[in-house]
Amino acid sequence: MDSEQQEYIVIKAKDSGVQVIGLTRGQDTKFHHTEKLDKGEVLIVQFTDHTSAMKIRGKATILTKHGSIDTDV
Repeated sequence: MDSEQQEYIVIKAKDSGVQVIGLTRGQDTKFHHTEKLDKGEVLIVQFTDHTSAMKIRGKATILTKHGSIDTDV
């Protein structure tokens, strides 16, 4: 994948303890990376050749090129 074509998303923690979990591509989907955010912290992430999905736990706002969404925790 060309890095210019890969999508970025922004995650802003509304509470402390928000977890962002990266999931792998391929036949077996596995957790491969975890970040924990404190209230007010912002994480900019990118889908890659290894990351096909992200799981977000906790109160956060997620911004993408498609719009924004708030988690309902």
